[in-house]
Amino acid sequence: MEDRIVTPLNIKGDAESEYSLRPKSLKEYIGQRKVKEKLKIFIEAAKNRKEALDHVLFYGPPGLGKTTLANIIALEMGGNLKITSGPAIERAGDLAAILTGLDDKDVLFIDEIHRLNRSVEEILYPAMEDYALDIVIGKGASTKSIRLDLPRFTLIGATTRVGLLTAPLRDRFGVLCPMDFYDQEELSEIVVRSCNILKIKIEPEASVEIGKRSRGTPRIANRLLKRVRDYSEVKGNGTIDLKTSEAALELLEVDKEGFDSIDNKILRAIIDNFNGGPVGIETLAYFIGEELDTIEDVYEPYLLQKGFIIRTPRGRIASDSAYKHFNKTRKSSNAYHKNLKQSSLFDDEV
Repeated sequence: MEDRIVTPLNIKGDAESEYSLRPKSLKEYIGQRKVKEKLKIFIEAAKNRKEALDHVLFYGPPGLGKTTLANIIALEMGGNLKITSGPAIERAGDLAAILTGLDDKDVLFIDEIHRLNRSVEEILYPAMEDYALDIVIGKGASTKSIRLDLPRFTLIGATTRVGLLTAPLRDRFGVLCPMDFYDQEELSEIVVRSCNILKIKIEPEASVEIGKRSRGTPRIANRLLKRVRDYSEVKGNGTIDLKTSEAALELLEVDKEGFDSIDNKILRAIIDNFNGGPVGIETLAYFIGEELDTIEDVYEPYLLQKGFIIRTPRGRIASDSAYKHFNKTRKSSNAYHKNLKQSSLFDDEV
């Protein structure tokens, strides 16, 4: 995973470059039009009332700009941003220490919020609803409960698995923002913007080609841009043109669809070893030697979004697009269309 250039997850070297490339306002932010419109209205309304913004939940695949939007919200509201993650908050006392250190209109960003410990999560309920912290002191008959007032802060949660959030926690978020994959035009615009910041010369056709292979994810677009820049400086004349970008991306084993060797391994397994499917996700994970959660959270969303695999009640099947990708012909189309019909009735395998 750490060596996979098209992973949407943070890898070594991303943090420094992402910080310099992050937009500082909603106006600078490219893509996620519906989310931006929603946030712009709610932020302006909160500022007019001189109140903290209501709690926000971002959900969707990694690498789509959840942390960037949290930074922008903190800047727009004039508060500080505190970043942590669900697994990092092990005890209720850890969360209490964070909450009591906040000021009015500060933003607390919790990544992977679906992985919060249940005892920690219960501390959040009164904090989000009443801006209060309930602390229990003593044991046995001498037990006392003390309520501490908290500043009017904004909690921003981010998750790739919104279905794993408990209903009480999900219901306490006032602003729900689903994050979608970016289209090719938006990614090309992001590449051009990054080139301007990094002072890289690039031709329009090259920015389109990089955007096309970036899997709908800005983080991947910027990562590919850096590697193409390196290739251009060594093998080219320093200016990224279409020929240079194609050669560099071929060297990186990122094909025209944005697939790498692991994506193609998943598709080939379904087509060649399971006759196009259906195959259960657990069987598929075991066969290719990857964790089930990694396939569902990291590999599968883009393959589903591109329409190369389809989920049915009996498992995953390869679509006609997947067969066309490898110039293969499906042996039996009857079973495929039967499973395709079933997939319209069920969201996932049972």
